[in-house]
Amino acid sequence: MERICVYAGSNVGAREEYVGAAERLARAFVARGIGIVFGGGNVGLMKVVADTAMAAGGSVTGIIPEALLAREIGHHDITELRVVASMHERKAMMADLSDGFVALPGGFGTIEEIVEIATWAQLGLHVKPFGLLNVARFYEPLVTFFDRAVDEGFLRPQHRQMLVVDDDPDRLLDRFASWEPPRVKKWIDSDET
Repeated sequence: MERICVYAGSNVGAREEYVGAAERLARAFVARGIGIVFGGGNVGLMKVVADTAMAAGGSVTGIIPEALLAREIGHHDITELRVVASMHERKAMMADLSDGFVALPGGFGTIEEIVEIATWAQLGLHVKPFGLLNVARFYEPLVTFFDRAVDEGFLRPQHRQMLVVDDDPDRLLDRFASWEPPRVKKWIDSDET
């Protein structure tokens, strides 16, 4: 894996553990020679990840839409900052540049991004590992929801199993290294997803 996309909040959150986990994740990437792709903002956990990786000698590529450049204050002290026209272009470029995806704690945007990546994997549009860094059990309610979706027949077990969930950055990356996608038909080959 050359680069992994990190989805992270534009806030640091209410617990010190969130900042500490973002720092540990960034250092784990650098120690393994993995570059970071992120949303390009100079705020919140995004900033923590980027600053920590840069301070440790890592490579960081930010992707930010023009409309958010001033709002999220584009991070210019990174390896590369790409400014794009739209959120759609941002997400597509982040996905294209990355060999995997990790979500740190965050709000609507962070959750939307990792769920979209999960959906793309479910549809067979990519075969890259993706997961949640479950800091201070932040993602437990979401994981419980996905498990209920399986129990209620809305999500297939093999699709749920694609999502890697761990509270330790190194274990998460170890699991990414051995991750194998299930055999999934592309959506055009089947009327079931």
